[in-house]
Amino acid sequence: MSRVLVTCSAIAALCTPALSTPASAAGFPAPPDKIVIEIATVNGSGCPAGTAAVAVSPDNTAFTVTYSQYLAQVGVGAKPTDFRKNCQLNLIVHVPQGFTYAIAQADYRGFGHLEAGATGQQKASYYFQGQSQTTTNIHPHKGPFHDSWQATDTTDIAAQVWAPCGERRNFNINTELTVSAGTSDPKKTTSFLAMDSTDGAINTVYRLSWKECPRK
Repeated sequence: MSRVLVTCSAIAALCTPALSTPASAAGFPAPPDKIVIEIATVNGSGCPAGTAAVAVSPDNTAFTVTYSQYLAQVGVGAKPTDFRKNCQLNLIVHVPQGFTYAIAQADYRGFGHLEAGATGQQKASYYFQGQSQTTTNIHPHKGPFHDSWQATDTTDIAAQVWAPCGERRNFNINTELTVSAGTSDPKKTTSFLAMDSTDGAINTVYRLSWKECPRK
């Protein structure tokens, strides 16, 4: 897949207002220069080509991923494989010299309808290319449910997975939505979880922590 270079100005409507004194989610100052994120690859049944976009906030403390076709469902109208949808974002993050970063918080939003007896879950994991350390979070949902949903992953500073200083490592974000009919009747009902909205503009926001690399 060809690489897509995305800067804040490219999707200005998704960017948050600049702060007068930038600070990261963990309280460390953000670097003065902007970061730029390249989408190296986007793979998965929940994010077909052209349905996921990335934008960086002006203060360098967050980036936003927008999905437009991320839906898991079971029951009437669903295919057998629709119960699970996933998306792997492989990102190249260009960081100002002398800084490194980690994901401190991730906010996910969507809409769901689960019949009584049906269940679902949203799962996310984060890791850098070549590193064994992975952070994984799972958020369950239980029917009956018909509403917007939000899930937040927060990682303590000591447990955060940091990009290696002085090296460019691709950052991987794996997300997954699953739905199970459980004791509901899939021949008469439909249950689903979506990481999108009616206009296809639900955002997933990742907040960054920053720290300075040791000087050589």
